[in-house]
Amino acid sequence: MKTSLLSSMGYSKVSLWSIWLTGLLLILLSLYSTQRLPSLREHIKKPNLTHKGFRSSGHPNITIFSAPSPFEGLVGARQSLAIRSWLALSPKVNIVLFGQHPSIFSFATSLGSRVSVESAIDFTFLGTPFFHSMVARSRSSNSDISILIDPETILFPDIISTLHHAHKLEHDWLLFAMPADVAHFPFHLDETGHHWLRENGERINIKKLQEFLIREQQWSNCTRVLMAWNPGELPLHAGVLPPFLYGKGLHHQWVINEALSSDFRFIFDASKAISSYYPENLGRWPNQFFKGIDSGGVGEKTWEHGGNSHLAALYGSFYFHPTNFSINLVKLVKCDGQYLFINTAKAVVYPVSSQEQRRMYVWKGRILRSGRKKKWTACIEDSNLVDRKIDCPVIEFSKVAFKLSRQLFLPFSLESLLHITADKDKSVVLAVAGNNYRDMLMSWVCRLRHLSISNFVVCALDPEIYQFSVLQGLPVFKDSLAPSSISFNDCHFGTKCFQRVTKVKSRLVLQILKLGYNVLLSDVDVYWFENPLPFLRSFGPAVLVAQSDEYNETGPINLPHRLNSGFYYAQSDNATIVAMEKVVKHASASDLSEQPSFYNVLCGEGGVNRISGDKCLEPETNLTVHFLDRNRFPNGAYRGLWEKGNVRAACKKKGCLILHNNWISGRKKKLERQVLSGLWEYDVSTRLCLHS
Repeated sequence: MKTSLLSSMGYSKVSLWSIWLTGLLLILLSLYSTQRLPSLREHIKKPNLTHKGFRSSGHPNITIFSAPSPFEGLVGARQSLAIRSWLALSPKVNIVLFGQHPSIFSFATSLGSRVSVESAIDFTFLGTPFFHSMVARSRSSNSDISILIDPETILFPDIISTLHHAHKLEHDWLLFAMPADVAHFPFHLDETGHHWLRENGERINIKKLQEFLIREQQWSNCTRVLMAWNPGELPLHAGVLPPFLYGKGLHHQWVINEALSSDFRFIFDASKAISSYYPENLGRWPNQFFKGIDSGGVGEKTWEHGGNSHLAALYGSFYFHPTNFSINLVKLVKCDGQYLFINTAKAVVYPVSSQEQRRMYVWKGRILRSGRKKKWTACIEDSNLVDRKIDCPVIEFSKVAFKLSRQLFLPFSLESLLHITADKDKSVVLAVAGNNYRDMLMSWVCRLRHLSISNFVVCALDPEIYQFSVLQGLPVFKDSLAPSSISFNDCHFGTKCFQRVTKVKSRLVLQILKLGYNVLLSDVDVYWFENPLPFLRSFGPAVLVAQSDEYNETGPINLPHRLNSGFYYAQSDNATIVAMEKVVKHASASDLSEQPSFYNVLCGEGGVNRISGDKCLEPETNLTVHFLDRNRFPNGAYRGLWEKGNVRAACKKKGCLILHNNWISGRKKKLERQVLSGLWEYDVSTRLCLHS
């Protein structure tokens, strides 16, 4: 009995040891297998088709975004052909063109409802779009796939099948492709946009056309990059896209680099799977194929982008200090009728098909066995050959990306800026700002842009705000006589800093008036509900119209020192100029701000020149000073408008054209009041205008 019990116990111990060893072996085998499999990071970097199947079997909706130049000359002809090639891809393709030029609207209208123009993005004062604003607008699209492309890149239908395959991937993705250059492109689309024709008008099928292009193509240009992505849940990259100007610098490469570094999405190069071409010269054919375009000189490269070529040096690669480095990209190629993802560094092939979605194949070390797989090697080697031909390295951007290597200056004097920006009535809006109010300046600018007001100029009081304004594409100039040492947080009403800064304004207004321009001086803490200029101009010459700072709801609004010099309109006439000279002279000799000088000179000491409850008459010049109706032009203390639950609604109910954010002490309090009120138009984190 005892022996039997011991034997039983021994057997149990052996069984337990056996189970334990088996478990250990399984754990070790699992760990070994895990090491042999791609890491979790690689799964994020590569399409994972092993567990949930394809995303969608339907055809996705596609929106193509692009920012064309005006449709003129050779560039206009190339853009027209390219955009018509996009429309020919599929009826499920829609096109959004970013632009402000009338020729862009005219061209879009001629192509029907599938082409629209989007002007509610951020542009420089010369009309160049900001790339970060283009990307933000594209990212907000409701389409299944968004494409951002150079406006002169011609596409062929294989991009649709490529995008359909990408649409089936499990992970959020971003693809890019570089178009090949073609020296001469002797083909065009017929009037229906469905068939490609030779120069003699004969049809040519896509296969033969592409065979011709493959023979003629060159891989030499790295600046025209096509990018496409699905909406997904993940951003394209971490961090904030800098305020690149479109077409100036390596903005596409920055996005690709950051997307690779961020490792949020599956990033792949589809240059070999997408037929895209940039034609340097077009063939010659009848002008009916370029309706609405001045195609004179189609064979000559004489056109410059929007007249902005002289700014290229200012808005180019100063955003970063690039250094080339070697990085292994996943590429999408089409081999033997099948799409493959290949990683040349790891010598691995990832098939993209429902039959083989669980497999990956190695072609070096262990050569691909089957006949089909052997055919893939030719595609792989061909892809490597293309890589050797294209000298377009991915760029690593320095972590000190925003430390400018040199100071930036616009090649414009004040007079030339006025000539560019003034409206047809020779009126300009002047803002004066220092770096302490940079965010409020941008909110003010964004509001004017939203109202389609472009006739403004900005005077920079310090080098920092000047550099910032240049990078934001503002029409900015420096005032050589501006006071130094402007306090960041202590330059509000009543301070010595405030007194010095205000005297800059009247001096600049006088200078602009003498150049023959009417001036609306507006502080950047003035919120514009509507454009007040048409109303202000209606007062006619020899009338200076200004906001009243009176807070009492009854009684005269032109009592002593109630003229607000932060919002007034002056016409360029002799009476106004002489009167302004007197104001500037009086302010220069005063220890106070310029505001008392305005009142004491124009309305007289104690208001002796008042002629009614809202007017004064300066006796020597016969200049009338009209104090504006406070229901339409309220100051910050009038009727407690800033304290209302809905400031915008309360102001609109009174018919406000503007609302001044004054009668509050301190920059921080002023910012907080305006942001919390909802009257804020600038996203500081993304550097984008909040286009409502």
